[in-house]
Amino acid sequence: MKTALITGILWQDWPYLAKLLLEKWYKVYGLIRRYSNPNFSNTDYLWITDKINFITGDLSDECSLINVIKSIKPDEVYNLGAQSFVWTSRDLAKATTETNSLGVLYLLNAIKLFSPLTKFYQASTSEMFGNRHDNWIQTEETPFHPRSPYAIAKLYAYWMTNNFKESYWMFCCNWILFNHESPIRWIEFVTRKITDGIAKIKFWIAKDIKLWNLDSKRDRGFAWDYVEAMWLMLQAEKPDNYIVSTGETHSIRDFLEVAFNYIWIKDREKYVKIDPSFNRPAELFVLQGKSDKAKEKLWRESKVKFKELVEMMMEADLKRYSEIK
Repeated sequence: MKTALITGILWQDWPYLAKLLLEKWYKVYGLIRRYSNPNFSNTDYLWITDKINFITGDLSDECSLINVIKSIKPDEVYNLGAQSFVWTSRDLAKATTETNSLGVLYLLNAIKLFSPLTKFYQASTSEMFGNRHDNWIQTEETPFHPRSPYAIAKLYAYWMTNNFKESYWMFCCNWILFNHESPIRWIEFVTRKITDGIAKIKFWIAKDIKLWNLDSKRDRGFAWDYVEAMWLMLQAEKPDNYIVSTGETHSIRDFLEVAFNYIWIKDREKYVKIDPSFNRPAELFVLQGKSDKAKEKLWRESKVKFKELVEMMMEADLKRYSEIK
């Protein structure tokens, strides 16, 4: 039986990845900080909480990571842990750097010293590309231009992962993940904010949704499809870096249209309020990825299309509020 360690267990991707690994008969460990009252709602949603071996550690504490790697010597490590809010990273640049940059260095060092055969996966981000006005479509060869402390910290982790692969012959990979969504996306992210907000409007709990840039375009896929790609990456013969994306972009307006149509609301303008307080400096206009390399070598393309994804999220939030009612 293979063993896998996953960090970032409170975020969207990890429950889907854990479920996939459990279905493949892995023994799955989840790295968790010491919380007085941990929130396992995401794993409860997929009915897997009691199947995970939770182990205490922190990406900002190198000693704890050394102890974790020494004790379990995992076959695979999936580093999904990060301070993932771009907006928050501007106010908490130091904390974001300690987790997203140094945390990766600490984890790689622990693997190098105490479990050098462990395969390592680093969750990179399309935010590292910034705005590429010469070519809106990003590939693995597109130059990086990060525009937030979050993206800058992730870029450090990207290059450190490459460095350990090239310097110590370790199996280290970067997935450059474009936006991906699901019914368990955290509500602080705009897509889930929209579906949750519209569900509240449907049940007369809220009157409107406050947003800012409705023309922002992103390449959005389904989280389950993307975690399948993570696993496939560590099964490859050689480590490499890949983009995971749908190759399509849709604006926030597009997302709103599909979501409102799902509950048959046509006069949607009166329910959307533009709030300048959500404006962020160095905004990104378009992120669109080309994942031909991944599709050629190891990954099937994303199976869930944009409209289906939005409707899936809407259905889940409507169900949540109908059960409350």
